[in-house]
Amino acid sequence: MNKKIFANYSVKDALIVFLPCLVAVVGILCFAYQHLDPAPPNHLTISTGEDQSDLQVLAKEYQDILKQNGVRLDIKPSSGPMENLKRLQDEASGVDAAFVQDGLGSVEAQPDVSSLGSLYYEPVWIFYRTKEKITHFSQLEGKRLASGREGHATHVIIQRLLKLNGVNASNTKLLHLDAAESAKALIRGDADAAAFLLPPDDPLIRSLALHHELRLMNVTQAEAISRRDAAFHHLVLPRGAIDLNADEPNEDVNLVSSTGTLLVRDDLHPALAYLLLKAASQIHDSPGVFERRGEFPSNKDDAFPLSDDAIQFYKSGGSLWQRLLPYWLAAWFDRFILLVIPILAFVLPLFKLIPNMYHWRLRSKIYQRYGELKHIETEIAHDTPSRTDLLKRLDLIEDRVNRMKMPKNFAEYIYSLKGHIQFVRDRLRNTTNA
Repeated sequence: MNKKIFANYSVKDALIVFLPCLVAVVGILCFAYQHLDPAPPNHLTISTGEDQSDLQVLAKEYQDILKQNGVRLDIKPSSGPMENLKRLQDEASGVDAAFVQDGLGSVEAQPDVSSLGSLYYEPVWIFYRTKEKITHFSQLEGKRLASGREGHATHVIIQRLLKLNGVNASNTKLLHLDAAESAKALIRGDADAAAFLLPPDDPLIRSLALHHELRLMNVTQAEAISRRDAAFHHLVLPRGAIDLNADEPNEDVNLVSSTGTLLVRDDLHPALAYLLLKAASQIHDSPGVFERRGEFPSNKDDAFPLSDDAIQFYKSGGSLWQRLLPYWLAAWFDRFILLVIPILAFVLPLFKLIPNMYHWRLRSKIYQRYGELKHIETEIAHDTPSRTDLLKRLDLIEDRVNRMKMPKNFAEYIYSLKGHIQFVRDRLRNTTNA
């Protein structure tokens, strides 16, 4: 924009031209600030599981990584995943994220919740003590089955599996015990079978697998189950995976598995969502008994849709600045881009329009004088008396023109206007003399 254009710009003209533009820009900034939330929070709360559980240990790993990025992660123990879901749906709970098994909850029941992806496999282990070889869930009908505490993940998941095979509480005795109680009941003979939702390296799984009176169920229909219900996956426990020296198990074992997922509220700040995903990539990237390196985190969650931030992360690993810049700088830059682009889209055309508005404003002053001049010409044509008054009015118009502050490129208009004033003055004098 040419600075010379505004060299003689009056304060009044500046206010008339620039004030509406300034008000519009301030209005856009206020709107963007309220709706884009440029400053990401410096803390969030995650709901885990029972105190001293594996999920508590896992949450502390997240806590350490987020702390390195200047974000405080508050860990909130719970009675299990069902309580986690309730907390996520309840805005007053203060919970932003939670660990929940796939297959629990739904979009209909928790409409304000989305997924950042699956983190690890959560296999279903069925140990039994009968001599009969059990390979189908339907064979558990009529037996005493320890199925986990009511409302907890193990209980909900095993019920879902049993329902697929026509097994329920009316034809099978379900014992609502926790993992430790289920193992004791199975070893004592108070239960015929017991279900567990634990990682393969859990000491309880190892002790049961090595127990001489117990057998691990080989789910031969695992693949068919995974096709019928997308919340489950078919896993194969390799021979000797639990204990190589004891060759346990002594054959490959088919298992059905859920996945542990990281759920968040839909209103979680995008910068925090990215930070959680980045932490998940560091924590869950390693290979395991079932997982390949780099397999997690991933989109295996069937119950909840991936958030937009997770979709972007899995597609490209996040934006370029998120990958290259520190967390806070990347978060600021991300918000800055979202804030500036809409403003530039509005302001740039507006500033291109300002010179035209300015020229219009200056021309309007000149046209106003021409209007006054035209009025005097009309009075002359109608032979209006008091030519002295008309000459005084012409002098007044000329004085106003002389006091007008105009840039140099408007000199042509000024001299032309003065010439027309003189033309009318001469005409008036000639009329008077005649």
